[in-house]
Amino acid sequence: MDYPNFSSQDLVVALDIGTTKVCAIAGRKNEHGRLEILGVGKVESEGVMRGVVSNIEKTVRAISDAIAIAQRAAGTEFRVAHVGIAGQHIKSLQHRGLLTRDNLHTEISQRDIDRLVNDMFKLVLPPGDKIIHVLPQEYTVDDEQGIVDPVGMSGVRLEANFHIITGQITATQNIVKCVDRAGLKVANLTLEPIASATAVLSEEEKEAGVALVDIGGGTTDITVFKDGIIRHTAVIPFGGGVVTKDIKEGCNVMQSQAEKLKVKFGSALADEVYDNRIITIPGLKGREHKEISEKNLARIIQARVEEVLDYVVWEIRRSGYEGKLIGGIVLTGGGALLNHIDKLTEFHTGMSTRIGTPVEHLAHGYSEQLQSPVFSTAIGLLLKGIQDVEEGKIRQEEARPTQTQQQKAVEEMEESYAANNGNGFFDKIFQKTKEWFQAEPDADY
Repeated sequence: MDYPNFSSQDLVVALDIGTTKVCAIAGRKNEHGRLEILGVGKVESEGVMRGVVSNIEKTVRAISDAIAIAQRAAGTEFRVAHVGIAGQHIKSLQHRGLLTRDNLHTEISQRDIDRLVNDMFKLVLPPGDKIIHVLPQEYTVDDEQGIVDPVGMSGVRLEANFHIITGQITATQNIVKCVDRAGLKVANLTLEPIASATAVLSEEEKEAGVALVDIGGGTTDITVFKDGIIRHTAVIPFGGGVVTKDIKEGCNVMQSQAEKLKVKFGSALADEVYDNRIITIPGLKGREHKEISEKNLARIIQARVEEVLDYVVWEIRRSGYEGKLIGGIVLTGGGALLNHIDKLTEFHTGMSTRIGTPVEHLAHGYSEQLQSPVFSTAIGLLLKGIQDVEEGKIRQEEARPTQTQQQKAVEEMEESYAANNGNGFFDKIFQKTKEWFQAEPDADY
């Protein structure tokens, strides 16, 4: 029997805590640089509202359930997780940093850049906010502008433009608290739209200019790239949940029925509905059923999606890159599964649009479920986690076999021993091996 033997460089766990779902995904990179997914746990989320934890106990329960499912599939216990953060509290700002070097004759080193980046964390922010990411954009060395990587150059005056992402301290602490209570340590927090971009955007798109629009259940996250650099990030406090709410109120049905109508019959473009079928909705006990036409359902959905797209256009305009994004818009997240939403986005924004999925990062042979835009953020967090471990930024703790697999190994050894009628010598060996398997795993293992 082959026992799980994941080293510190092998197994990485990502945790996507969303408004509608909590997804835990464990994987590693194979020899070809593709992701091998070892376990996936996905459960409904009830304790998160618009990307922010609103109920600690429900969120902890959802995280624990998702982790337990992924652990059973992977056959290991997880100790640390790379966690995503989003929500309407996320803000971004631009800032310019300056470092005057003492020695003109020495080359600019990574240590100089780190000093410049660390200075950004000393910025005075509004009360209750903290810096999540400091993203360098381009550098200037002695008035020589537009430098992407100044390491190795000579110069006295080192300047840089930074894109700084901030969030509420309490929102961050609540996420960490929930993960801790679920029995895991937080390796790092990554802004979810940045993770999604890692999973679904190509380097060519980032270079040409592209806007990633991640439509989740509670929020819509926007990330604008140009020349391979993040230029703008924003979080719109509307997502697929408001579409479901509109269907619920417009059709006078229950929340669960509205969600099923959206998923099964919904279309973001009413003009694409030709059959105009009549959908029958069961009534409550003792009451008549209700009927709604497919075209009217599409009109309700289209009106709300167009409103969300208005915010997207406004954010792109605010970034200063309107008309400069050759790559257009890439839609991802659960909201991207809505029929014809890519066509509506093209019509409404005038920009070419495609649906982004994480399929190109996955090793061959995985189910279509993982290729869905629903898993873009989780796959992106996994990729970022693996990258951090490879670069030495995070010391990944080793995974360990679960009690279930340990017990299974013991049982198999017992069967083998009984079949061979072991003598006294083998009996001693087997007893010691059995005690080793049944012992509590060491804390450092």
